[in-house]
Amino acid sequence: MSQSQNAARVLGVVGLGSMGMGAARSAVRAGVTTWGLDTRAEAREQFAADGGHATSTLAELGRECDVALILVVNAAQTEDVLFGADGLIAHLKPGSVVVTAATVDPTLPPLWEARLAEKGIFLIDGPVSGGAKKAAEGQMTVMASGKPEAFAAAGNVLEAYAGKIYRLGDRAGVGSTVKMVNQHLAGVHIAAACEGMALGMRAGADPEALYEVICNSAGMSWMFQNRVPHILEGDYTPLSAVNIFVKDLGIVLDAARKLAFPLPLAATAHQLYLATSAAGHGGEDDSAVIKFYAGLAGIELPAKKEQA
Repeated sequence: MSQSQNAARVLGVVGLGSMGMGAARSAVRAGVTTWGLDTRAEAREQFAADGGHATSTLAELGRECDVALILVVNAAQTEDVLFGADGLIAHLKPGSVVVTAATVDPTLPPLWEARLAEKGIFLIDGPVSGGAKKAAEGQMTVMASGKPEAFAAAGNVLEAYAGKIYRLGDRAGVGSTVKMVNQHLAGVHIAAACEGMALGMRAGADPEALYEVICNSAGMSWMFQNRVPHILEGDYTPLSAVNIFVKDLGIVLDAARKLAFPLPLAATAHQLYLATSAAGHGGEDDSAVIKFYAGLAGIELPAKKEQA
């Protein structure tokens, strides 16, 4: 993506958490003029030091930007950013594009799309995957859907923070449906990884060796390979917290209920995240599900390793 392609469109990122900060920094590196907003002053200062424009108000971000990427936690926060007191809908120019990136009920983006359209604003239903690492590298996967006019208005801005962009349909909601399926599988795979590791450790297997073997065997999953090292290092600093999957699998189960579709694996995994959260670990990394099993079976988990 060339500087000239980017020059006509300014990006605003609402939410400078681990993924939002990575996306915003990636856009700056790609030559996109980028504004960042966060409630935390330290996040705004950090982004400004990295070459971005920081603001504490939606009004300023809305006035300055052509594309607004909303990377907040959930639907309620997304709606507040868009339609709350002094929300973006009051400040974005006609012809602007909103990209909603949180994992939400797929029935919501079409409602947001219609409401924004009344003001001449486009919506791309564009949830993301890849975690903090991919965000920092500008290599997130975007599961996008929306009207062709919305993508035309966004230009090449999405490419500034994404490695893969899947255009999944011409209506909002399809992107969130695909993300919902991704979260179903991710949540089940993490729970299964924790259960499998706990079983092996309870039976006396060396956890490091167990991890090495499974990563080179048919039982390996991306989540097993990615999350089990947190357990081996005894480090449950949240890159994605237990409570995120309490929320996301809740969305999955709610959608399945509306479709009268059974999801026994997702329901069981959801109960594991709920139990882990109820035990006081909801703010920890989602690999802390293994602590649920450790508590049941008296398994001694690896202690946090000292920094060299």
